[in-house]
Formats: sequence, structure tokens, C-alpha cells
Amino acid sequence: MPTNPAQPPTVPAHVLPHRTPAQLLAVARHGLAEAARTDPDGLRYAAAHLAALRAAAALLAARARPAPARRNRITSVWVLLSTVAPELDEWAAFFAAGASKRAAAEAGIPRVVSARQADDLLRAAEQFVAVVEATLGLAHQPALDGLAA
Repeated sequence: MPTNPAQPPTVPAHVLPHRTPAQLLAVARHGLAEAARTDPDGLRYAAAHLAALRAAAALLAARARPAPARRNRITSVWVLLSTVAPELDEWAAFFAAGASKRAAAEAGIPRVVSARQADDLLRAAEQFVAVVEATLGLAHQPALDGLAA
């Protein structure tokens, strides 16, 4: 953590996203919609988890400033989120705990998650994306039925 609270936290430059927070949140919302339409439980789980990752990346893009990497180690987005937004520690821990299930589901391992687990994660990801949008002041405006945005 920085010693000056006025300074945003730094993260290695190579891990910062190359999209704007608004773009990342739009991609996250698209991922949630895709997850809601996906039938295989594992793929629904994976799509919802990826949507949450994109929302976390939006927060990193908004709050962190780049710093040269000191070491060549891989750092999870969820670890970085805890640094940049400590108020979201519980969300970071929740989604970090599901990362291995997401990887197994993406690899095609059958019955990694149940339908209920996939549905629960989708609901949690929807809540998390909304929390990130509110945190960044980029509230989502859903399209009205029958009208294209």
C-alpha cells in the first residue's frame, strides 16, 4: 500500500487492462447475459466468473496506477483487487475461491459444478458487477424491452 493515502495504489504495469473501466463493465455485462443463456452448468459458471473478473479489471483500471514490475511473478486479479479496493476484500476472496472450479469447467471436466452452484455464481457475479458499477459511478442502465440500446 502507498504511504500517502492521496496516491492511488500501484500495480505492475503489465497487469493493468488496456480498456477503459466503462468498456470493461460493458464486456462484463455482455458476459453475464451470455452466462444466463448458457446451458451446460460448467460453462455458465465459467462465463459468470469471467464477467466478475472483467468487473474487477474495471476497478483496477480506474483506481490503480502503473508501476514497474519488481519481480516476474503472477498475481491474481483478486489479490490486486484487495490492494486497490480493500472494501471489496470479501468479494475478492469469494471469487478467488471459485477460480479453480472455473478453470476445470473451462477445461471441459464434467460435473465440476452443479446447476445450483452455476446459478448461485451467476447471481453473485451480477451483484458484484453492480457493486463495481456503483463504486465507479457508472451505474448500468438496462435497455427497455423491445428497444435496442
